[in-house]
Amino acid sequence: MHIPDGFLDAKTAVTTGVLAVAGLGLALRRVRQTLPPQQVPLLGLAAAFIFAAQMLNFPVGVGVSGHLLGGALAAALLGPAAAVIAMSAVLVLQCLLFSDGGVTALGANLFNMALAAPVAAWLVYRSLARVLDRRLAVALAAWLSTLTAALLCAGELAWSGRVGWQLVFPALGGVHALIGIGEALITALILGAIVAARPELLETSVATPRRDVLGLGLLLSLGLVLFIAPFACPWPDGLEKVAAQLGFEQHGSTLLKSPLADYAVPGLKWEGLGTIVSGVIGTLAVFALAWAVVRMMKVRGKM
Repeated sequence: MHIPDGFLDAKTAVTTGVLAVAGLGLALRRVRQTLPPQQVPLLGLAAAFIFAAQMLNFPVGVGVSGHLLGGALAAALLGPAAAVIAMSAVLVLQCLLFSDGGVTALGANLFNMALAAPVAAWLVYRSLARVLDRRLAVALAAWLSTLTAALLCAGELAWSGRVGWQLVFPALGGVHALIGIGEALITALILGAIVAARPELLETSVATPRRDVLGLGLLLSLGLVLFIAPFACPWPDGLEKVAAQLGFEQHGSTLLKSPLADYAVPGLKWEGLGTIVSGVIGTLAVFALAWAVVRMMKVRGKM
């Protein structure tokens, strides 16, 4: 669902950019005020895991794939503000290092996937977890967060004049309703595993996460990159498929040529190895970026 350059006009790119900056600023302020310092590494770990998991495209129909968005998982683990920071770190690195999402559309991608998706997921999860099993609550929240991001994307494309409202809303909404089922199942399985193995990670008041938890989580993230990402489904994702079907894919372009564009390493002939190397670099970079940003904000908050 990463919007490339060329899909949005100037007014849409600027409007969503302003909204994204405002939302990210509020999230940073909230995290600085409320996130316990000992939980900062967990935020970095969540960002790293989501980055790695997003590389694992799965088929949802003939010729179309989807991948984990991660907003609901981040919100359930970290709360909405910290989830916004984690998701923002993922999307910024994807754009700048891998050309995954256009630089002119970065504001829209942040607004859709790093702001609206985790906040919507948190509102649903917080309400439903009081009366339902956590896994069912987070599954419903994950499905809704995927659909929310997709419909916002559809509105931005229509407002930009790339495709008619009556066409893009059912097309993007329909395919992402299916992708959302995969998102719901994966999110529920991951949260269920965490509840069974490390339930303390869901408590924001818990003491510093043990080093073995952080190490195991980072190793798991790298394991996804090493052993599963090279075999991810190669089919186009929901947005790419809809763009081809509705005839606006020709507007797509890449203004910023990133060093590891398309998760490939220049000079490496084996595509799978390039995916692994770029994925490892990205996982570690996202972990470091999310951790460093929040640590810096916490230090500034004490000054």
